Amino acid sequence: MRTCRATAAGKLTVVLATLVLVAGGCGGGPSPRAWASSVCSALAPWRSEISRLTSSTDQQMTAQTTPAQAKENLVRLFDGAEKASETARRKVEEAGVPEAEHGEEISTGFRTALGQMRDAYGRAADTVGGLSTGEPTTFYDGVRAAVETLNKEYDASTLDTSRLNSEELRQAFDEVPECR
Repeated sequence: MRTCRATAAGKLTVVLATLVLVAGGCGGGPSPRAWASSVCSALAPWRSEISRLTSSTDQQMTAQTTPAQAKENLVRLFDGAEKASETARRKVEEAGVPEAEHGEEISTGFRTALGQMRDAYGRAADTVGGLSTGEPTTFYDGVRAAVETLNKEYDASTLDTSRLNSEELRQAFDEVPECR
């Protein structure tokens, strides 16, 4: 009887140890530094592209072009921003979940914010793409409204980092060269 109990206890210990390893994330996500490096590497080209596209959009809004030319250029710019946002979102997703306090929540927050930005650009492209260019004043009023909506949606989608506190990740973002 003792042998049965000892064997059962031994099996239970192995099962519990396995559960602890799995639940504890042994071999899980990247370290905070590795994750911050991956995220900043994903966001740097995105920021550059969004900055370039924003500048181009501003130029389009003041350029002396026909409404048809402006429409084509703006749709292309917004499509580019949508694609750039999706690329950054996908790269952040590929970075995994950092092994840090609130790691899952923070990773999800980054991906969600980028997805919302992507969607805002997509809606702006669709809106401008659907505008008639027959009457220039009406067209440009529609573009202004689309850009205002885009700006509101973009602002609403920014990641609220005040709720996503992780000292490990904050320190990692401050220290890794890719984030400077």
